Amino acid sequence: MTEHRTIYISQPDTGQEEWQAIREPLMTGWLAQGPKVAEFENAFAARHDVKFALATSSCTTALHLILAAMEIGPGDEVIVPSFTWVASANAVVYCGATPVLADVDRATFTLDPADVARRITARTKAIIAVHLFGLCADIDAIAAAAPGITIIEDAACAAGAVYKGRSAGSLGAAAAFSFHPRKSITTGEGGMATTNDAELAERMGMLRNHGASISDEQRHHGPRPYLLAEFNLLGFNYRMTDLQGAVGVVQLGKLDEFIATRGKWAGYYAEELANIEWLRTPEVFEGSVHAWQSYICYIEPENSPLPRNEIMDRLQQRGISTRPGTHAVHMLGYYRRRFGLASGDLPAARDCDRNSMAIPLHNRMSPEDYQYVAAAIRDIARDK
Repeated sequence: MTEHRTIYISQPDTGQEEWQAIREPLMTGWLAQGPKVAEFENAFAARHDVKFALATSSCTTALHLILAAMEIGPGDEVIVPSFTWVASANAVVYCGATPVLADVDRATFTLDPADVARRITARTKAIIAVHLFGLCADIDAIAAAAPGITIIEDAACAAGAVYKGRSAGSLGAAAAFSFHPRKSITTGEGGMATTNDAELAERMGMLRNHGASISDEQRHHGPRPYLLAEFNLLGFNYRMTDLQGAVGVVQLGKLDEFIATRGKWAGYYAEELANIEWLRTPEVFEGSVHAWQSYICYIEPENSPLPRNEIMDRLQQRGISTRPGTHAVHMLGYYRRRFGLASGDLPAARDCDRNSMAIPLHNRMSPEDYQYVAAAIRDIARDK
């Protein structure tokens, strides 16, 4: 290959519509959480088939908010997959509870229901099922493995995803979404908590706003401006700004188009890379919609011509950005030291940590970009 391109692992797809959307909050002066956040919340809830959606400052704060509203705390255990971004486990630690790390399925990168069943104790209060890279975890199998235990969806990567005809965000007791720039839709930073439980939603709404009994918008529009909110809960400042909410409304309107385009090129990758015996491409299950936040391959180390990191180096030399899928939490320093964990304790998560590789997939790539990436990977396969 003589051509050379620079292709980023991810780029947010934003432009004039988002730029124009922030004019209204800038001109009205309502910059903190207000009417644009409410509009975004209502649209997001409708799109994901839930009654309540609460915008937050990040997915991490949304997940912490859910756990705090469920009153999960010291003495409680929460099962979390080890192969996930560290925030999934951190949110449990923030509550003073214990994250019990479970293994994953190498084929899907999501929780292994059989390993979940092995890790349940009398102290297990919840399971965080991570919809990693946009593919929903097998919620029905997890529920069957852990009857009666609350399931929380970490849907950071899964806006617009579907599991057996049901929307991500509606599958468990509550869910947390991310709008970080590497996600399919973005508000810069930002998150969303969803639920169908009115009592839980009310409690999350108060905790998000310092524990206040009413929101700032309700107070400012109320008939008695001299009244301050009552504070009966110790809460947090986890609010989203109206600038972010305005961008979120526009981005949400593009979500289906974004997913369809990513799905088309994910299919292209699957076809173009199908004959590389050491490279496993992502699975998509019948009745599901993969949100394609990332396109994660698995390099079979026993068959690969090169170690994963050398393959990534070769692609980088050609201008193609790659990343490991994510990390195994049980191999990170804090969790190793605090909980006495070793890499071999969760072998599938360890292997996914070592052998997964994200290749570029986003809505600012051209057809020629995709062709260039696929050709570069095929060249490595031929070089063996």
